[in-house]
Amino acid sequence: MLSWLQRGQSKSGEWRSALASDASLEQAIQDLDQQASLRGFGLADLAVVFVSTSFASDLSRVLPLLQRRFQATHWLGCCGGGVIGVDRNGRSCELEQQPAVGLSLIRLPGAVLQPFHIDLRNLPDLDGPCEPWRRLVGTCDEAAINGLLLLVDPGSSGIKDLLGGLDYAFASVPKVGGIAAPHGGAGGSLLFQDKLCTGAVGLAIGGDWTVQAVVAQGCRPIGPVFEVQEAKRNVVLKLQTHGQETTGGQAPVVCLREVIAQLDAADRELVRHSLFIGLASNSFSLTAESGEDFLVRAIVGVDPRNGAVAVADSVRVGQRLQFHLRDGRTSRAELQHLLEQQRQSRTLPLGAFCFACVGRGRGLYGEPDVDSGLCRTAYPELPIGGLFCSGEIGPIHGVTHLHGFTASWSFLCPKEADQDQPAETLWTPAKS
Repeated sequence: MLSWLQRGQSKSGEWRSALASDASLEQAIQDLDQQASLRGFGLADLAVVFVSTSFASDLSRVLPLLQRRFQATHWLGCCGGGVIGVDRNGRSCELEQQPAVGLSLIRLPGAVLQPFHIDLRNLPDLDGPCEPWRRLVGTCDEAAINGLLLLVDPGSSGIKDLLGGLDYAFASVPKVGGIAAPHGGAGGSLLFQDKLCTGAVGLAIGGDWTVQAVVAQGCRPIGPVFEVQEAKRNVVLKLQTHGQETTGGQAPVVCLREVIAQLDAADRELVRHSLFIGLASNSFSLTAESGEDFLVRAIVGVDPRNGAVAVADSVRVGQRLQFHLRDGRTSRAELQHLLEQQRQSRTLPLGAFCFACVGRGRGLYGEPDVDSGLCRTAYPELPIGGLFCSGEIGPIHGVTHLHGFTASWSFLCPKEADQDQPAETLWTPAKS
């Protein structure tokens, strides 16, 4: 018999998850149907499906096959570079780059669930009123929503506008999700109700349930904090050490060489393939105890002619910047710390979804199942589902960002513990 926690049961809700891997889609779904964790569940309020791109040519068949065996009022899901879940033995498992189907069946008495599909080609004006943005998710009442799950097709444009608009319309609501993985199949990457589609799909969660977010960036700073002296859109042209008298600055590549010269051999090797840039924002809190906080972004190019560096985000003059390294040890310690904070300070979740970058997993840690295993260490036998994404969505200091190389967790919890306090995101920013 399954334990209370393994089934994700409480007196007010129930969550069961299962994971199957077979080269045949029909066989994988039959395997799900035979697993004890899903047997006899009955009608679910919500079914969330994650499927690997190994089944790209069969994506249009996923929902019809599942809906013959399982019942749910709302269906939501997408495909990814791998699937995260719980195997038939109750162990957390991350199936990377192989056939896999994960299914979570969730019953939420007292919840208000509003599924939505958004055409990203026709978004409202960001300079206009917020009501058109609220209508995209099916409600004009911000207070009625406690959290948003959001999945986006990888071929869509306007993703940052979408996140900005949803923050504009629902400023206090945590939004967590990911970008589906690209594939060679036709018809899109998103599973919504009974169809395959493009754009963005999601679920607004209200009533007696709420979403709590945990965002793990997995990087550590190296060298001093710099200040941008000259920049054009996403290209950094000149830097100087923060706090020093203005001198006009140096090319970012020159500054980086000075930083590398102070590193040990192991970190110099990491620079070759795991170098990132952290960008500070005025919205981030700065305290003597916490130091400088950064949003980590990828380096997308270097101009050898002038030593400029292109960053995967817009950059402005006067902004603080610091180089960062990413490694498995740092990522493991950060996520472990965040999950322990979550466990100690929040109500017991019913279950969780993990949206992890395809660059994590074995490629980051050198072994499988680390991110999901850390969650199950903090919450033994907690039902989880998840996906390896092409971009992760999660809030930092109340602002929703599109991340890379991140693990963005969404914990579904009873609302009563949060009803008198604003939504908050647990995260550990990279610090100097």
